[in-house]
Amino acid sequence: MKRSFLLYFIITITGLLLIARLFQLQVIRGSDHNPIQNAAVKVEYTYPERGYIYDRNGILLVANQLSYDVMVVPKEVTALDTLEFCSLLKINKEAFKKRFQKAKNYAPWLPSVFLKQLAKDDFAFLQEKLHKFKGFYIQKRSIRNYPIASAANVLGYISEVNESETRNNSNYQQGELIGTRGVEKQYDSILRGVKGKKYLHRDRLNKVIGSYKDGIYDTLAINGQDIALTIDSKLQQYGELLMQGKRGGIVALEPSSGEILALISAPTYNPNRMTGRQRAANSVQLFDDTQNKPMFDRGLQAIYSPGSPFKIINALIGLQEGVINTKDHFLCYKGFRYGNRKNEFMGCHCGTFGTPIRLQTAITKSCNTYFSNAYIKIINNYSSPSKGMDAWSQHIKSFGLGNFLGYDLPSGKKGLIPNGKYYDNRNRYRWGPTTNISNAIGQGEILTTPIQLANVTAAIANKGFFYTPHILKKTNKKLVNNPDFTIPKQTTIDSVHFAPIIEAMHRVFKKGGTGQYSQVKKIEIAGKTGTVENFTKIDGVRVQQKDHSILIAFAPKDNPKIAIAVFVENGGYGSTIATPIASLLIEKYLHKKVLRKSEEKRMINLSLKSIYDQQIQQPIKGN
Repeated sequence: MKRSFLLYFIITITGLLLIARLFQLQVIRGSDHNPIQNAAVKVEYTYPERGYIYDRNGILLVANQLSYDVMVVPKEVTALDTLEFCSLLKINKEAFKKRFQKAKNYAPWLPSVFLKQLAKDDFAFLQEKLHKFKGFYIQKRSIRNYPIASAANVLGYISEVNESETRNNSNYQQGELIGTRGVEKQYDSILRGVKGKKYLHRDRLNKVIGSYKDGIYDTLAINGQDIALTIDSKLQQYGELLMQGKRGGIVALEPSSGEILALISAPTYNPNRMTGRQRAANSVQLFDDTQNKPMFDRGLQAIYSPGSPFKIINALIGLQEGVINTKDHFLCYKGFRYGNRKNEFMGCHCGTFGTPIRLQTAITKSCNTYFSNAYIKIINNYSSPSKGMDAWSQHIKSFGLGNFLGYDLPSGKKGLIPNGKYYDNRNRYRWGPTTNISNAIGQGEILTTPIQLANVTAAIANKGFFYTPHILKKTNKKLVNNPDFTIPKQTTIDSVHFAPIIEAMHRVFKKGGTGQYSQVKKIEIAGKTGTVENFTKIDGVRVQQKDHSILIAFAPKDNPKIAIAVFVENGGYGSTIATPIASLLIEKYLHKKVLRKSEEKRMINLSLKSIYDQQIQQPIKGN
């Protein structure tokens, strides 16, 4: 009796365990079961069309074109005529072995890209004979096409996911395309869409015998969303045209919204070079160009001393701190002496020798002496230089300098705005405002990027606040309402202090101002020119090279529509290159055309290549 009971008990327990296991597999795990893990299942992917990219006015910037990839499932490959197959694909036998082994190492039972982006003629010829080569098939997908061939630094490009990404994210398959730089990377999740999956059942001989579980796991591809950028494509192209033969960065913003109207990096490249079969060769060429650095976005990543435009911020801080006013004056004798040594003298070219110079004239004439005195007053307004520097630094950082602005592009630099601790750590002995007097005129340790300085310009145009610069305007034709970009950021400067500064900046473009020769009819421009000293090390020796040319400006003065910062490396005086380029861009944007054709032609034809060629550093002998 006991034995029969034990037998029934074992049978009952075994049955319950089997029922529980079946329940777990079919009910509990059924909803999240991954059919790919089943060796009897083959998966075919349908890749969605990537979303199109437009400019703010609906001009198409990025489209798609059909591409044909040769795929391989190594485990399904049978004996084949390798020479014939290589002949069809126009590759050699060594390349065949290398590609096949790579696919096999990735996963013998999963599809891999064997050869990507076949030409249309090659695809048609191969398709007729592909039935002879088991385990190989053609997969259609779209690759990028750039109708205008502009804004390469903004748009970025797409490339294949690497092995690390496929290992860490099951949503990616080898050979799949992903946004790598620029907008393509920043908004990849919106643009890429969702790929479709079709699960096929295989028998023990590995032959497909039908749909797996009547297709309950199959999904359709969902195309990516179209997006519209804040960029004005015509302004972007015009800026790139003006910057040909030059190096530098230009950023133009809409002050009332923070929308990026143009983001120019020079030299640039045709974005179509980063698509198609020649992409790999072109990529090596572009990245290896260490002199021109076309893949380096100078608008976001290049850091420069801001030069004289920084005087505007020092003037605003002086007014806010109450250490200067519009009636105070200083005398300038061709410079400012801040010590007894011969080299403790800062030269000045304002041309107001021995006569009283007040705030507005100091801005218009860019007087170093005035701003050196103002800077000393700001720092000495506190109980110690360190505390004075902290207060000064906080004012400046409120304009977005010294940190990432939070814009929606994946690259950038913080720049540098020093504080009291910075100089406490650098100086063993007592220090004061004359220790770092170059900060008064935007030199010294201060470092900014073009987009940061454009943002400062927008804040001045808005009389004390700014919106975080951003590049995305619409998704699927719907306006983006991101609070990160729609809530204004306040500076520490009261709005009342901006009026005299803006008027002085307006005078820069009037008779006697440093930008007087770049006036535009019927447009009131407010701006500030800058000429920044430029040093580099050659064979370990610090050598001074030709100055950088800088300008910040906004227009119209009373109802700003555009704020701009222009940096031209080794361009010399701010009034000679940066100022005319900025004024041409402002004219183009506000008037939709340029009437100053001779000035336009001069800037387009102006090349600094000979200067850049002279600066190519030769390797040190013996290294």
